Amino acid sequence: MSLEERSIQTIRLLACEMINKAKSGHPGVPTGCATIAYTLFTKHMKFDVKDPKWISRDRFVLSNGHGSSLLYVINHLLGYNISMEDLKEFRQLDSKTPGHPEYGWTEGVEVTGGPLGAGMSTAVGLAAAEKHMAATFNTKDKKIIDNYTYVLLGDGCLMEGVTAEAASLAGHMKLNKLICLYDDNHITIDGNTNLAFTEDVRKRFEAYNWNVLKCNGDNVNEIDAALVLAKASDKPTLICCKTTIGLGMPNKQGTSKAHGEPPGPELELMKKAYGVTEEFHVDEDVYAVYHAASERGSLKHTEWKKMYEEYKKEEVELAKEFERRLKRDISSISELFKEEIKADEKGEATRISSGKAFNEIAQKLPEIIGGTADVGGSVKVVLPGVSFHEDPKGRNIHYGIREHAMGNMVNGMSIYGGLIAYGSTFFVFSDYCRPTIRLAALSHYPSIFVFTHDSIGVGEDGPTHQPIEHLISYRSMPNCVVIRPSDANETRVAWKIAIERTNGPTLLIMARQNSKIIDRTVFASSENVRKGGYVLRDYGTPEVILMATGTEVDIAINAAEKLHKEGLGVRVVSLPSWELFSQQSDEYRESVLPRKIHARVSVEASSTMGWEKFIGDCGVAVGMHSFGASAPINKLYEKFGITSDKVVEAAHKSIENVKNW
Repeated sequence: MSLEERSIQTIRLLACEMINKAKSGHPGVPTGCATIAYTLFTKHMKFDVKDPKWISRDRFVLSNGHGSSLLYVINHLLGYNISMEDLKEFRQLDSKTPGHPEYGWTEGVEVTGGPLGAGMSTAVGLAAAEKHMAATFNTKDKKIIDNYTYVLLGDGCLMEGVTAEAASLAGHMKLNKLICLYDDNHITIDGNTNLAFTEDVRKRFEAYNWNVLKCNGDNVNEIDAALVLAKASDKPTLICCKTTIGLGMPNKQGTSKAHGEPPGPELELMKKAYGVTEEFHVDEDVYAVYHAASERGSLKHTEWKKMYEEYKKEEVELAKEFERRLKRDISSISELFKEEIKADEKGEATRISSGKAFNEIAQKLPEIIGGTADVGGSVKVVLPGVSFHEDPKGRNIHYGIREHAMGNMVNGMSIYGGLIAYGSTFFVFSDYCRPTIRLAALSHYPSIFVFTHDSIGVGEDGPTHQPIEHLISYRSMPNCVVIRPSDANETRVAWKIAIERTNGPTLLIMARQNSKIIDRTVFASSENVRKGGYVLRDYGTPEVILMATGTEVDIAINAAEKLHKEGLGVRVVSLPSWELFSQQSDEYRESVLPRKIHARVSVEASSTMGWEKFIGDCGVAVGMHSFGASAPINKLYEKFGITSDKVVEAAHKSIENVKNW
């Protein structure tokens, strides 16, 4: 057996040994795609294992993330910080080799992979980021940003709708440095793909404006030649690699049993066929093959550093801006919004306030990039200037009505380096991109999502467009910060928080209808939004607490004034972010919501679920207990009892509850 063949068989055997030892895993991908991985990493990928975050490295995304053992084996062989012991701990608690690849957890993993199609669509964001950064910083002679984004994806990825959305947009944006290798084995968990997937994938991608090639996925020369052709294309490329799932497992290969069952006794048959007797063993000359590829990558990085030193001398200002972005230095916005906007009874919708704040920040931070799902005129967060599809220097991306792809693209751009990415649509349509927000939270991607039209305040469009359960859904998501500001001043602070946050996604929730701009000479400073919740104002010595978010803060203020006229002491609390409030000290939270005050009312034009942790046993939640309806806004608030008079009633009821407690 040749050295090349042994280098490929080593991938198969190590992956199968990992899976057998763990007694769980998916051997189909590493056995069927070993030749693809070998060819890509030893002949094409540009990377530096000594500096895994080098900005101009090629990115590899395993979209069919269940095949994680393939990625871990390759990265071990190349010399990333994954030891043989780590391979033996596959799928074990706190190991570096979890069941699916997790960004930030394992060296060499570029994207969290698992939900099929998520990796591919996130890779579209990575490719878009590369194209924009290259257009912004490269000169005729110095390409400081110059990398490909490679994706390995399977039949399941291609069935998912998000792949269709992302592929369509990638073709439209002409992301020619995106290369997808399709593990075309025609097998899924239930059996042959002819059960549910019979379309002509090649024609489909050609219609998306992709370059489509085909090759034998177990032939190094054919894969190599296809990759060379892909790099020469002016379009994104799909390489259809004809593979055999479970290749090497004599009784399982080519069947669905090779997908997600440990090899079991098949492993010994494979080892016998390959003439291997030892467990978890790699021949030194095989290591040398992969280490040579790593050394070539390190050499390319050294050459890049030399080029960059020349670039810094020739393009002084560009180099300074490039380095500022990579450091995520956002100090230029620190002095923004120091003075509160003056009180205004008429006010304005927070979506409009958001658009104003956003564009002020974007003028200071040209690294902000993103767009909306075809609702720019409504959500108001549209960047000025040319659009990306017209000129890749453009910062404004027209995602079209593709919310799912938008979310994953935002994630990809957010983690490329040097960019701050956002996406926006109506809050009710966040359902379409919720999986991407979950991945951002799990992976600590610093993505920003702006959702407007946040309640029954949508009005006449009716219940299909009125989000009810959405706030509590995202509030229950770990590491996801949700901010629903009450007025223009809180909105500006919320935007700064979103820009500053680097360890997870931030959701800015904005209203369609106007809300008064609160008089900050009388009420507390909007800077307190940073604490998640704060005492907006006390009317006398508090006997009852009214707490609210968003547009309902004004309702709480009106109710407090009515109650105070009755002789009651009232505290009004603005609670725009439960997550930020929960991060405050016990002492601070006690100072805002003292345990001794049991009479409490929450006000929010959304599901009341979750408010019980703030209002307690005696509290009353004013909010939604059903879907909305189609009617003018004021009629809806009256119908569903979200008015200052109803809040006054609720306050009295809560006080009565305390007496009877």
